Amino acid sequence: MKNMMYINQMSFGAIVVGLIAILGILFLSGCEKESLDIQENFPFEVKVMPVPKDIAMGETAEIRISILTNGEYAENKYYLRYFQNDGQGTLRYFDHKPYLPNDLYPLAQKEFRLYYTSESFVAQNFDVWIGDSFGNEKQISFQFNNKKLGPIIIGPVR
Repeated sequence: MKNMMYINQMSFGAIVVGLIAILGILFLSGCEKESLDIQENFPFEVKVMPVPKDIAMGETAEIRISILTNGEYAENKYYLRYFQNDGQGTLRYFDHKPYLPNDLYPLAQKEFRLYYTSESFVAQNFDVWIGDSFGNEKQISFQFNNKKLGPIIIGPVR
């Protein structure tokens, strides 16, 4: 009886060892490539906080922008360019010089603020494109109506 149990234990152990060997061979044969595929190109979305609808001549509006990605690749860089469609104004980053239309500017961070200053008495419309090193690009359109400042009436002092 003892002999029979010993044979059963040996055959069960042999089956387990055989299965482990077969699984090992299958896993190792699946690694035929010499290099691993590394994902570098991650699509992104752009989130913009609400901006005012009206802006007066000489007034500056703050535009808060965040770039949201599903993954990170250290070599990926982000860029910004813009084009003024209607009206006149300047777009700048913090205290830098104003951006020139259609020029490409590198972005140092994924969360940043732009400042648009109106230089027009009419409605203004401009587009901002944010792109990355892999050619992915998102367009954001902004439109500001002219804020009509009424006359200032100063009455007599009593």
